[in-house]
Amino acid sequence: MRCPFCSNLDTQVKDSRISDDGESVKRRRFCTDCNSRFTTFERVQLREIFVIKKNGEKKIFDPEKLKRSIEMSVRKRPVAEVQVENLVNEITRQLEASSESEISSAKIGEMAMLALERLDKVAFVRFASVYKNFENANDFQKFVKKIANS
Repeated sequence: MRCPFCSNLDTQVKDSRISDDGESVKRRRFCTDCNSRFTTFERVQLREIFVIKKNGEKKIFDPEKLKRSIEMSVRKRPVAEVQVENLVNEITRQLEASSESEISSAKIGEMAMLALERLDKVAFVRFASVYKNFENANDFQKFVKKIANS
């Protein structure tokens, strides 16, 4: 594993344990060159999934990107890190289990919105505001009114 600080390829695993969500192995590593320590996560990948973006571009699905966007939505909310990890793992498993190898970014966004709606309503609205590209306060009002009525 390459050191993220100095790019040295000679790193050593100092400790391994199952992550909090039970879906990956968390490894503490040590760089023999610069003496830095860092953490890596190892998980099973059933197959590669490609995301088709709005502009038609295809990219390999990156669960970390999904995690970062969800983390922004839940910032300063009563949501534990393990809940976010579980949510991302749940979406990732659903994508891997589907028969499709190419999935639109819109579908992934909808899956994240559904999961956030069950987890935290405020985080759900925050995520939707970016995902649905709200432009002004009226967009928020319409959305909140819509979900309040459902």
